[in-house]
Amino acid sequence: MSNGKTQVQDNKLLALSIVTQFYPPDYAATGQLIEELALQLGEQGLSVQVFTGQPAYAFQKQTAPAIEQLATVSVRRSRTTSIWPQRIRGKAISGLLFCIRSALHLLKRASRCDVLLVTTAPPFLPILAYLIYKLFRSPYICLIYDLYPDVAVELKVVSENHWLVRLWSYLNLCAWKNAQKVIVLSPSMRERLIAKCPDIVDKVVVIHNWADPQRIVPIAKQQNWFAQSLKLVDTFTILYSGNMGRCHDMDTILEAARLLAEEPMQFIFIGSGAKRQACQLYVTQLGLRNCRFLPYQNRQDLPYSLTACDLSLVSVSPGMAELVAPSKLYGALAAGRPIAAICESHSYLQTLVKEARCGATFNNGDGAGLAAFIRTLAANPQLVKQMGRAGRRYLRSHFTPDLIAKQYSVVLQQVVQEQLNSAYPLRVGQMAGNKR
Repeated sequence: MSNGKTQVQDNKLLALSIVTQFYPPDYAATGQLIEELALQLGEQGLSVQVFTGQPAYAFQKQTAPAIEQLATVSVRRSRTTSIWPQRIRGKAISGLLFCIRSALHLLKRASRCDVLLVTTAPPFLPILAYLIYKLFRSPYICLIYDLYPDVAVELKVVSENHWLVRLWSYLNLCAWKNAQKVIVLSPSMRERLIAKCPDIVDKVVVIHNWADPQRIVPIAKQQNWFAQSLKLVDTFTILYSGNMGRCHDMDTILEAARLLAEEPMQFIFIGSGAKRQACQLYVTQLGLRNCRFLPYQNRQDLPYSLTACDLSLVSVSPGMAELVAPSKLYGALAAGRPIAAICESHSYLQTLVKEARCGATFNNGDGAGLAAFIRTLAANPQLVKQMGRAGRRYLRSHFTPDLIAKQYSVVLQQVVQEQLNSAYPLRVGQMAGNKR
């Protein structure tokens, strides 16, 4: 590092190329995080180019500019094909089509970047990076959001012994072994990855997601237009904001809502996903009047929607603790609201919430325990404030954009240094011989 900038030989600033399917103005959380990371790295002096798709995850508009310069970041968007967007097979096909377009892009530009960063959105991108590496020896970093095909196997979409799973797992091992670094989002995920591939123990780095405490700040509901518009100011409000997907435990939340049906509380669900329709059907069948479902909100409204509650919910389905890491946690911490995390006992969420003293955790299926915790908070406004402040303090000391960007910068510096060392081993040996 020099003056906060990552540099390579001859003082040429590092050219970083990022490939990921989702990027703003799309609402996908992974895309929003990548945008913030790219801008942070650009401010540190890196040349950052992003290759992505058109909005297709959860966005009303049809297109965004094909080429766009955002501050220090250059963005190029390919066409996006969305087939059966709510089905896993449809997402897989769309992901494969994006990978084909990414391959064409990288074949043209492989020689123009120093380091390639690929995400698992879609989950085939690390395999593409491995193939590009075999052709051009281009160094690459894998950023793993969700661990596939393990997620699909755990969800019983495909058998563990299926030939496609075995092939995919083998190619993943090739991609990880040849990557310069593999970044995961939680200690639980790191343990799972190393168990699958012990050879990469020195390559796997844990870097958490983050939220910007300057953008998302605690706002009292009395001064919050979003809470006012939904008439939540005088009602104890429990918020679930984000994807209601197959990897998220919605049943435990709905059971708590059922148990609290006759009490003056409101559950707000913001977002979409494969389980949203089933959740709405459950609420309708039981006649629950304490649950409301809203669509994804505009990004500029996020500071208001996240603070229109008294408690934020985070959930992970059984079997998913080592395979996914919910990004919604960090925005909830920034909002200064207590957290109720529903997960397995070995999940990293249990440790994080305990260290931060920002709320409580519950095992999957413990709707009664969650309901009891909600009653406790509703009766103790001071405890709500205390936990919310503790969570925000914890975020500010661990998970802000600048802190996380510095961790990425360290990884990039290590990759560049390793490349320089491997590029000149003979020269170093010859110099040593000449000295003799």
